[in-house]
Amino acid sequence: MDLLSGLRSILPDDRISTGGEEIERHSGAIFTYHASRPPDAVVYPESREEVAEVLRFANERGVPVVPFGEGSSLEAHTIPIRGGISVDLGRMDGILEVRPEDFVARVQPGVTHGGLNAALAEHGLFFPVDPGWDASIGGMAGTNASGTNAVRYGAMRDQVLGLEVVLADGTVMRTGGMVMKSSAGYHLTGLFVGSEGTLGVFTEIVLRLYPVPEHILAARAVFPDIEAAGRAAGAVIQTGMQVGRVELVDARTVGAVNVLKGTDYAIAPTLFLEFSGSEAGVGHDVEAARAIAEAHGCERFEFEADEAAREKLWEARHEAGLAIRDLNPDKKPMTTDVCVPLSDLPGALRHARETIEAAGFDGAILGHVGDGNYHAVFPVDPDDATELERAEAVNGEIVDHALACGGTCTGEHGIGSGKIGSLEKEHGDSLPFMRGIKRLADPNGIMNPGKIFEE
Repeated sequence: MDLLSGLRSILPDDRISTGGEEIERHSGAIFTYHASRPPDAVVYPESREEVAEVLRFANERGVPVVPFGEGSSLEAHTIPIRGGISVDLGRMDGILEVRPEDFVARVQPGVTHGGLNAALAEHGLFFPVDPGWDASIGGMAGTNASGTNAVRYGAMRDQVLGLEVVLADGTVMRTGGMVMKSSAGYHLTGLFVGSEGTLGVFTEIVLRLYPVPEHILAARAVFPDIEAAGRAAGAVIQTGMQVGRVELVDARTVGAVNVLKGTDYAIAPTLFLEFSGSEAGVGHDVEAARAIAEAHGCERFEFEADEAAREKLWEARHEAGLAIRDLNPDKKPMTTDVCVPLSDLPGALRHARETIEAAGFDGAILGHVGDGNYHAVFPVDPDDATELERAEAVNGEIVDHALACGGTCTGEHGIGSGKIGSLEKEHGDSLPFMRGIKRLADPNGIMNPGKIFEE
C-alpha cells in the first residue's frame, strides 16, 4: 500500500493534502532562515483515534511524522527535513473542560493562546504563557514556550499539569492529571513538554489557570545604552517586587516598530514593564521601579493605566520580530535565543551587540530580560554561503558566551535542527540518556527525525 492509499484508508480525501498551498505552508517556518522541505502529505486529524491510526500506519512503514501547530517555530521544528507526513492539529481545537474553581482547563492541542484566553475571560481567569504570536497550545507545550509573562508565571513546563500523548506505535498514554502537584512516579509530563514532537503527539493538555489581576499598569523606561537597561532590569527583579513583565528592546528594534506600527517611541534602548496586583501595590511597585530605573541612567519613564494604551504597547512589543524582518524583506532572520544568570545579563547584552556589529550585521537585540533571556536577530541571505557561515559564527559566539556564564543555548525557542551542535556543547554528557529515551518512545525513529540531536 502506498502512502496516499494508506492515508485514505484512515482519513477522508478532504483532510489529506499532497500539493499546492498547504504543502508549501507546511514546508517551512514563518520567521526562520532554515531551508524549506515539503512533506509528502499533510493530514488533518480530528480525534485521538485518528492520530493514533496515522502514527500506527507511519510507524509500520518507517514514514517520518512531524506534528504541526501554527508553524511559528524558529529552529525548524515543524520543517519535515526528511519528508513524510505533516500532522496538522489545527482541527483539534476544542476547549474540552474549564474548572474555574480548580483553576484548570483541559484542551486539545490546536486551540490557540488567544482563543483560550478569550474563552476564559468570562470566568475571570487567564492563561499566562504569552509567546508573542497566537501560537497553538500544542506547539507551545512542544517547545516549552515562555514569553513576556515568564518572569512572573514561568514557562509552559510550569503550567502543564497533564498530557494525553500518542506514541509512535499508536499507543495512547496519559501523564499527570487535574491536580496542582503529584509525586506519583517519574515526572513524565515534564519530559514530554519541550520534546519538540520527537517522542509523540499531544492530543489533550491540562493547563493551570490564574485569576485576572485586579489592577494592571504598563510602563516604558528609556536608557542611553543597552547595558544600562540590562542593569536596571536585573535591579528591578532583585527587589522581589511583583513585576509581571520586563521586556527589553534596543534602538534598532524600536525604530523598526515605529515604522511598522506608526508609533513614535524614542529610538533608544527601552524596557517595557508591566505591574499587576492591587491598585495600592501596583502604585508602590511603579514608583520603586521608577527610582531604580533613574538610578541606572533612565532618561524617560512613562506609564500607561489605560487598557487600550497598554494593549498598543504590548502589541508593539509582540510584533517586534515582524518589524525587524520587514527591515530587510529580501533576507531571512536568524534569531538566536540564549538565557544567562541575571547578574551576567548586562555584559552578555554588550557582548551580543559588539559581536553583531563586528561581523557587519544590521542586527537587533530584544528579549524577556527579567529572567535573563534575550534574542539577537540579524538578517541573512540563506543562499549566500559566505554570509550564512558568517551569521552562524555570530550565533555560535553568542551561544558560547552564554554557556561560559553558566547559561543555556536556548531559553525558549528549543533546539530543533538549528541548535543541535549547541546542545552537544551544553549537555553532551546527557545526550546518551536522551537518545535512550528517544529509542524507548520511538524505536523506529519516525517522530520528527533530525531534531534535537542526530539519531
